[in-house]
Amino acid sequence: MKIYTKGGDKGATSLMGGRRVSKSSPQVEIYGQIDELNAWMGLLAAEAGISDVCRFLTDIQRDLFKIGGFYSFDFSEGKPYPYPFVDEVSVERLEKEIDRMQAGLPALRAFILPGGCLLAARAHVARTVCRRAERRMDAFDGVPDSGRLQEEMAKAYVNRLSDYLFVLARFFQHQSGFPDVLL
Repeated sequence: MKIYTKGGDKGATSLMGGRRVSKSSPQVEIYGQIDELNAWMGLLAAEAGISDVCRFLTDIQRDLFKIGGFYSFDFSEGKPYPYPFVDEVSVERLEKEIDRMQAGLPALRAFILPGGCLLAARAHVARTVCRRAERRMDAFDGVPDSGRLQEEMAKAYVNRLSDYLFVLARFFQHQSGFPDVLL
């Protein structure tokens, strides 16, 4: 399989299903944002050095790949998305991990600044990328009724993921032995 096709040289790309769209279309922007977020998860996993965190981040990458696939699907014919997807269990898994990490952190009594140790700072950057993807998802109105439940799950997942990344940043900062950087 060739990596380059030259098909995108003039600013168009194919959705899953074959329809060509502009690379600047809102739909392409969403799955591009999800891809960027997935790359940040990979960077955090590569640098974390904590095996259970690395495994969890890799699971998140798999979920993000599913969400990116959903948003790269050609919805123009109103067909339902036919592939495996994130669900309530996926969102609950994030919530449980947030609760687990937060139980070991000092109570938060003030706003914190994004930064701190390198891993915490990178988790904060990933959180802002996550929020940007969430905003793009919220603005998109191209999912037909047949995909509404999946769209709701994707939005809930990405929203909870940004919460997870905030707590992960605090976790990394706490692991470094330094307190949060307060406002």
